[in-house]
Amino acid sequence: MDYLIILKATASLAGAGLVMGLGLAVASKKFHVEIDPRLERIIEALPGTNCGACGYPGCQGAAEAILQGRAKPGACTAGGHEVAEHIASIIGADAGEARHAEVAFVHCFGGQKNAKNRFESNYPVKDCVAESLIAGGHLACSFGCLGFGNCAAECPFDAIEMAEGLPKVDFDKCTSCGICVSACPRNLFTIDKLKNPIYMGCTSTDKGKDVRKACKVGCIACKICEKECPKDAIHVIDNLAVIDYKKCDGCLICVEKCPTKCIIANK
Repeated sequence: MDYLIILKATASLAGAGLVMGLGLAVASKKFHVEIDPRLERIIEALPGTNCGACGYPGCQGAAEAILQGRAKPGACTAGGHEVAEHIASIIGADAGEARHAEVAFVHCFGGQKNAKNRFESNYPVKDCVAESLIAGGHLACSFGCLGFGNCAAECPFDAIEMAEGLPKVDFDKCTSCGICVSACPRNLFTIDKLKNPIYMGCTSTDKGKDVRKACKVGCIACKICEKECPKDAIHVIDNLAVIDYKKCDGCLICVEKCPTKCIIANK
């Protein structure tokens, strides 16, 4: 065996490795980008759910936007005011108003007790999206909650539970991330202010007689709420009562007078 050849090959490889190593060392020095140490602290302060509710691609994207001044310290809906204050202290800014002053509201109170079926749903896949594609769903009301809980399954904060075929939102856990809004094929969720005194428990724009046939608690467009409201804060538009929160003072007269109880007091 010619050991000289082996030694030459080894020396050549070692020399090439040394040259490449030196090249990488020089390049790392030349192209080094200084990272603000506050970025890592902000990322650690965020909940790490990467829900995207802030409008940025994950928690790191949000952290970068906050550090660069493109987003406020309270941009994270999941973290709430506590996280906002922590981040504000890191960057030396004001935390501002907590974004979790908004929560998800469900605008259907039909469910197993009140909504009527067109047919029994015996499909093996219990999924709201799939159900809505099959002849429009099993409910007589084409606007109502199908009750299979896609919203609850997709909520990353365990803020929604299903009860008697309806989603129930835990406002203490809800972060207004809006994932339930996207998950519902019937568009029954909205993100609104927690302080709103009332909200609608129906989204149907069908005529009153058709609503009566489909659900016990649907809006029948009777306009009693509109006539009784002393603040002119509620009007029936396209067969559905619409609330003007700028005018509503929370007197709850509409809740009391509504014959089908589709206007809900936010307790």
